[in-house]
Amino acid sequence: MTARPQIRFSVSATTRPPRGQEKDGVAYHFLSEDAFRAAIAADQLLEYEEVYPGRFYGTLRSEVDQSSADAPVLLDVDVVGALNVKEQFGDRCLAVFVKAPSMAVLEERLRARGTEDDASLRTRLDKAAYEMTFEDRFDHVVINDDLDEAANEMIALVGSFIDTCSDH
Repeated sequence: MTARPQIRFSVSATTRPPRGQEKDGVAYHFLSEDAFRAAIAADQLLEYEEVYPGRFYGTLRSEVDQSSADAPVLLDVDVVGALNVKEQFGDRCLAVFVKAPSMAVLEERLRARGTEDDASLRTRLDKAAYEMTFEDRFDHVVINDDLDEAANEMIALVGSFIDTCSDH
């Protein structure tokens, strides 16, 4: 986002409680399950998914309503959400699948965070293995092995996409 300052980050909505110092409207829009279900019923979500049992995540339409080639919005969503957005926006959306170099590396990274117990770690790893089966449905795949290389690849992909969109 530093390389392309016109990009605005979309703050996702979730029913999970805040962790640590997370602030509502900054890290996430923290909603009760009832409020999230009301947003679904009112068609206020561009995409949403029950990512884990009882844990909903989604993108409020208000987060992307004002986006354009001159003021694009970046979404950080799960695989199903990304594919739903891609289906709605087609070529006006760049879908990039970011993945760890291996499941072993992913497990090591999750353990190093210290935010997961064994059960939640297993759930996350199982979900990641499932999500990897969808990578061929994305426009590009970026392997996050070396952070600087992955970031540079992402900057180039996004920059090229924005420049192409601006030309039309």
